[in-house]
Amino acid sequence: MKENHFKYIGRPVPRMDAPEKVTGTLKYMTDYHFEQMVWGKVLRSKYPYARIKSINTSKAESLPGVVCVLTHKDIPGFNGFGIVVPDQPVLARDVVRCTGDAVALVAAETKEIAEHAISLIEVDYERLNPVTDAEFAMSSNAPSLHENGNIHSHVIIKNGNMDTAFEEADVILENTFYSPRQMHAFIETEGGWGIQEPDGMLTIRCPGQYAYRDRLQIARALAMNPARIRVISHPIGGAFGGKDEITVQIYLALLALHSGGRPVKIHLSREESVIAGIKRHPFKVEMKTAAKKDGTLLANQVRAVADTGAYASLGGAVIALAIEHCCGPYKIPNVDLEGFCVYTNNGISGAFRGFGVNQVCAAIETHMDMIAEKLGMDPIELRKKNAYEKGERSSIGHELKTSVGTLKTLETAETCELWKNREMYKKNISEPWKKRGIGIATSFHAVGMGIGLPDYGAATIELLPDGTFKVGVGCEDIGGGNSTVYAQVAAELLNCDIEKITVIQGDTAETLDSGTVTASRSTYTGGKAIAAAVPHMIRVLTEAASAQHRVEPENILIGENEYYAMTKNGEQVSTYEKLYAYLHENRLSTKVEGHFMLPKEKEELPQSGGAPHHLYGYLTHLALVEVDTLTGETEVLRVVSIPDAGQVLNPQGLEGQAEGGAVMGIGYTLYEDVLMDGGYHQTANFTNYIIPTIRETPVIETFPVESTEETGPFGAKGIGEVVMIPIIAAIMNAIYDAAGVRIMHLPATPERIYKALKSRDVRQ
Repeated sequence: MKENHFKYIGRPVPRMDAPEKVTGTLKYMTDYHFEQMVWGKVLRSKYPYARIKSINTSKAESLPGVVCVLTHKDIPGFNGFGIVVPDQPVLARDVVRCTGDAVALVAAETKEIAEHAISLIEVDYERLNPVTDAEFAMSSNAPSLHENGNIHSHVIIKNGNMDTAFEEADVILENTFYSPRQMHAFIETEGGWGIQEPDGMLTIRCPGQYAYRDRLQIARALAMNPARIRVISHPIGGAFGGKDEITVQIYLALLALHSGGRPVKIHLSREESVIAGIKRHPFKVEMKTAAKKDGTLLANQVRAVADTGAYASLGGAVIALAIEHCCGPYKIPNVDLEGFCVYTNNGISGAFRGFGVNQVCAAIETHMDMIAEKLGMDPIELRKKNAYEKGERSSIGHELKTSVGTLKTLETAETCELWKNREMYKKNISEPWKKRGIGIATSFHAVGMGIGLPDYGAATIELLPDGTFKVGVGCEDIGGGNSTVYAQVAAELLNCDIEKITVIQGDTAETLDSGTVTASRSTYTGGKAIAAAVPHMIRVLTEAASAQHRVEPENILIGENEYYAMTKNGEQVSTYEKLYAYLHENRLSTKVEGHFMLPKEKEELPQSGGAPHHLYGYLTHLALVEVDTLTGETEVLRVVSIPDAGQVLNPQGLEGQAEGGAVMGIGYTLYEDVLMDGGYHQTANFTNYIIPTIRETPVIETFPVESTEETGPFGAKGIGEVVMIPIIAAIMNAIYDAAGVRIMHLPATPERIYKALKSRDVRQ
């Protein structure tokens, strides 16, 4: 970290929510219980694909203790939801497309009665053959799961002359990569509670990543004025993208309207969360990469197919971002990039940290290592040779106008102790039959929503009677610690103690619409919105002090936690409490707003789905692994994370993000996959879905490089997603360095590594 003159910015300020979280006193939405509360349950589809011939709820309705039973007939408004395309039914009417589809709702006096009532609902299905392979789904032989066919979106980016490039190449690599269906595995499964207030107002308390959009979707289904709905989406027991889409908010609202003013609670079991919750898109990535013998990259041809499951959710945006990033942070003059987002009956895929970049980074960064090996080049030198810098053009053809830290991250990797002493570390094996290897990978991730989508921030600052400030930002804190960063920005700019700042998030009644917590945008956008609000608050306080002491505004000085008036009788002090009293007595506003529009590129690349973005974060990972050649088991022993997040606002927060992202990437690479068979989930819960624990967490070192972004708050950018992207390829490359086998079908389970080792031995 560089020396700085700030009191809070760039300092390791402890998280504001840490005491409540570590002591267990923080109440999440699903922790609440009320005496008059009724329990809600959702009847899910019995089959992955079927027509509904009839629904009989009479037995459930007659069960003592049942408050209400609802079907599609009880939806007063639009029976559908979805962030981009509202193609998912709130309650299925005539067809079900996955086992996560909701068919009916029950509210009852107890959870047990609700569960029993669900079992009494009779649904007559006509089973249909499920479509479970994305490639087959695109063929003419597959039944159409939606009116417009099975291809939800198709993106294309082309530059240069591919034929000439491949003719001129000295090295050509062509491989196919497969990635898994990862589960978000958040600690708090989907749930919450809702109530219709005595005045008819509807209050929904449910963890989510965009309260205002959730409110819009609820209002649309209920045919209700959004102003009559309050959504509180914070605090959240983990999200990672899995709570960006509607989960149970609309179900809570419907049941609340039929429960006589009593609070209604829904809390999914882990098993139901596995079936109904969204997952990371499984990808098939076909990649063909060409280079000259001096290491110059010439061409990259990519065909990526993403299985979005039964409904769109954010699948179109995921495949678009994947294609935008599939060439890495490199200059490749000739590209032919194509991506398909495809409907199947395999549950539902949607937003997940990395948003499609994880899957394609694994491919391009594997190819970079393979090219380096074929040419006898150092893998870092190859990457440095081809990495673009600010002012240059990327592989998709746009000029990078904002900060680019790839070279800095690679140079830091090159000089770090693990890389310099890699031969020593590789020799230090724990058993004779084990092999160690070190891998490197680099990547980048867009910040913000891209072209064609609204991307704005808003914040409020309110002076309270006790002389503290309430800072309101709609963006929820999904675990990354943005609430602490918001407090740092506000305290620094207001020149007050951070203890005087309270941050309110995720409440449509308390905050302005600040956009979604996704796309690594919340620190950048929320921080800029706060920075936009602060001058208005300073003006209000300055004018109040000026009027209070009868001096001109230019005679008011801003002190630490107070304002000074330079009067004829000397210096007079106005505390925040006195300033509030003056404003209140004179019926003047104590609340201000700040608004910010995230900058975008002027022109969208045709057929790209929203590329290019204006701003990106960059990161390089090193990974040390040990492979057991007798069993195929792999252990990650050490990780070096080198992020470029612009100027670091909170080093402790950045380290937390870097460590969490690395561990999540380890799970994705080595263990995690939700297995499907015929449209049914074979993975039920954490007994057969393996995630890393503290035992699988290696030593993780974080060395940030600071590539100042002039447009960001105090020079900062976003970092939430890129921290888990290159770790995947770094581990894959380290496995090869250790054991001499390339694993191109993730996760790299012991079985896959063992079979690859045996196959290699046979070939030798």
